[in-house]
Amino acid sequence: MDTVVTALRSALQDPDGTVVRTEPGVLDTARTDKSGWIAPGGPVAVVEARTVEHVQATLRTCSALGVPVVPRGAGTGLAGGANGTEGTVVLSVARMDRIVEVSVEDELAVVEPGVLNGALNAAVAEHGLRFAPDPASAAIASVGGNIATNAGGLRCVKYGVTREAVLGLDVVLADGRLVSTGHRTVKGVTGLDLTALLVGSEGTLGVIVGATVRLVPIPAGEPATLGAVYPTVQQAAAAAAAVVAGADRPSTVELLDALALEGIAAYLGPEVIVETVGSTAAGGVFLLVEFDGPGATEAALGAVPRLQAEGGTVHLAGSATERERLLTIRRSFHAAMESRGRVLIEDVAVPRSRLAEMFARVEEIGREHGVSIPTVAHAGDGNLHPNFVFDGDEVPQHVWDAADAVFRAAIELSGTLTGEHGVGVLKRRWIGDELGEDVLELQRGIRRVFDPAGILNPGKVF
Repeated sequence: MDTVVTALRSALQDPDGTVVRTEPGVLDTARTDKSGWIAPGGPVAVVEARTVEHVQATLRTCSALGVPVVPRGAGTGLAGGANGTEGTVVLSVARMDRIVEVSVEDELAVVEPGVLNGALNAAVAEHGLRFAPDPASAAIASVGGNIATNAGGLRCVKYGVTREAVLGLDVVLADGRLVSTGHRTVKGVTGLDLTALLVGSEGTLGVIVGATVRLVPIPAGEPATLGAVYPTVQQAAAAAAAVVAGADRPSTVELLDALALEGIAAYLGPEVIVETVGSTAAGGVFLLVEFDGPGATEAALGAVPRLQAEGGTVHLAGSATERERLLTIRRSFHAAMESRGRVLIEDVAVPRSRLAEMFARVEEIGREHGVSIPTVAHAGDGNLHPNFVFDGDEVPQHVWDAADAVFRAAIELSGTLTGEHGVGVLKRRWIGDELGEDVLELQRGIRRVFDPAGILNPGKVF
């Protein structure tokens, strides 16, 4: 593999190894992501690209040598999709982090893939605009990674997922060619929609080196936030569906089941829950609903009866401090789970009408396998995140068995294996169960068109 490193340093004009990195610590870091999955082998090099030319030279070189390439962004993925495996070259675009252009008139931005969500929103906020996708990891996740996995987040119920926010892409193909897809216009139907195809492709079709993304106005006024506690998850799910079906669309609808709320109470302290929702909420289920825009308060007040009709005890935040307390309950979920051990964070989605059924199935699966599965859901779009807490570095087999049952349950309920995290490595063995062999082969065929030699992210997704 010294041949690969030598060839890359020559092609990238990097004799000192500041771009083509081979230090053990750098290689080791590239083997894992936020999912906790660590590749059993490791990459031979990590290319820390600074320019499009670096990306092109890397792919030309690796294509000529037949060396597999793993595209990587901020490393915050949850499916092992950007982890450097045995004998690969990890091509990191994290250092390509310039905001190239902000057009207030056209409500768009042109960015490099390494720009963090938080940095982009900070830059466009002064113009009264924002990038709508808001994964929970927005402070550390990159726009390129959002696009590669079609990431979601808390505001999807109103503003859609990342695909709806991407107008065009600049992509380097496996052989080093640079292509551009999409438009700067809101409308555009010339030819096939390759932009939408590339969004969510997890680095298997090309390497994103630039994106033209849609911006939206920051809603006027202050948001209005409601916190409600229910005796059962079925009542909370019914309340969530009722609120989303109302005339005023909420911007956030988040549901924490009883196990999740119990863990958060232990993490934050029961008194925090009491101060926020007026009771210890012991054994209860928490629903967070937020409205934004000029009529937010009126919309929230209008939602209260619908929330109460399903048996909820409802609290409307009366100040920014109270709103922050309600949001803190939701934001503390993952930290609370991690305080208890290693966590396998999963991601399935079902139609909203079947959300209560899916929660019931998760509870049943937990009992059958002797596993505690605290779950949070973006209830407004039917996206659940069952969490499996365990001890040790490896996921125990009984946890995988429970996860397998959760995935199959989601598919049986007309849902999907993944709503926003992607397939990566961790879910590839179930993809055929959802897609079927004919559709799976069509997708493999599309991949061969983009990457005939199969050097891009091998072993991932398919």
